Amino acid sequence: MWRAWGLLAAAVVASAGVLWWAGKGEPAYDWGIDARIPAPPVPADNPMSAAKVALGRRLFYDRRLSINGTMACATCHIQTLAFTDGRPVSIGATGEAHPRAAMSLVNVAYASRLTWANNLLSRIEDQALIPLFSEHPVEMGMNGRDDAIAALLREDPLYRERVAEVFPQDEDPYSVLNAVNAIAAFVRSIVSFDSPYDAFLRGDTDALSPAAQRGMALFFSERFECFHCHGGFNFTDSSTHANATIESVGFHNNGLYNLDGDGAYPPDNTGLIDLTGQRRDMGRFKAPSLRNVAVTAPYMHDGSLATLDDVLDHYAAGGRLLADGPLAGDGRRNPFKSEFVRGFEMTAVERADLLAFLRSLTDERVLTDERWSDPF
Repeated sequence: MWRAWGLLAAAVVASAGVLWWAGKGEPAYDWGIDARIPAPPVPADNPMSAAKVALGRRLFYDRRLSINGTMACATCHIQTLAFTDGRPVSIGATGEAHPRAAMSLVNVAYASRLTWANNLLSRIEDQALIPLFSEHPVEMGMNGRDDAIAALLREDPLYRERVAEVFPQDEDPYSVLNAVNAIAAFVRSIVSFDSPYDAFLRGDTDALSPAAQRGMALFFSERFECFHCHGGFNFTDSSTHANATIESVGFHNNGLYNLDGDGAYPPDNTGLIDLTGQRRDMGRFKAPSLRNVAVTAPYMHDGSLATLDDVLDHYAAGGRLLADGPLAGDGRRNPFKSEFVRGFEMTAVERADLLAFLRSLTDERVLTDERWSDPF
């Protein structure tokens, strides 16, 4: 029944939109999604409004929010790549490499937990502070430069006018907090339920090819196990929505590494254990949404699998064997590996069918829609 609910809940964008009350004196925010899709949760202290989203869009693309003017949020979150950056790991404004890949921002409003390996981080507003101010690694490099952000909001003519309009209740609205709230509202607005798969669910039987339909059956089968970690309306088990009564949160070890034969992952990328200190959390990372997965290569938290074919090979083998090199080890024998990564046999036709289904999760609209494009 849970799987069937996940399929039905993935009905998609249509003319009737879900509305969210923005707050006293504000018009309702239109998410532009079908009324059958629940709205994302929105924090009471940062209600949605069209004006706030428009302000956040501009800030999201503004390179002046980095220490040397070379980087914006959009540098690591490119619209045509479903708001990823196409790199194995992201590179900060000063050239420092992040240990992990940039996650897609599409439907991140529905994520119950944010980033790859943090079971405590659930608010986009809090997460946005990390790339702005982190020092290890440096991303945008604005730590200690709060005044520069406030000055940008106050001195740029367009920001000076729009910030005052969006935050009229603040005596001094030109603050880092308001900049982050606007960026969070923009990111929260990036919702996507208009893929061929979604069209198929709402009754267009021609939206999926026969191969994609066969691949869908394989994806949701106990034989291939994909749906256990990538199920539900957003194809991830870390998801929520405005009407949710129970949060779904999932972190998994998928057998990518086993450096010492006892489950070790690379020291700069050990997963949830960094926060919990629990040995069982070694190598556990969040299962990302598979929506738009065909355009978000490379894959895994460290970008170590280049193609979807490589991903299928990995799961078919039940983990990854690295025969030599500094990361050598047999991930198939990782003692902390998820019970759902058991391996399976797959014919050439089944591989092609699975790939056809995964490609059917691409929403071309979200990759090009002007609402989320660079306003500069």
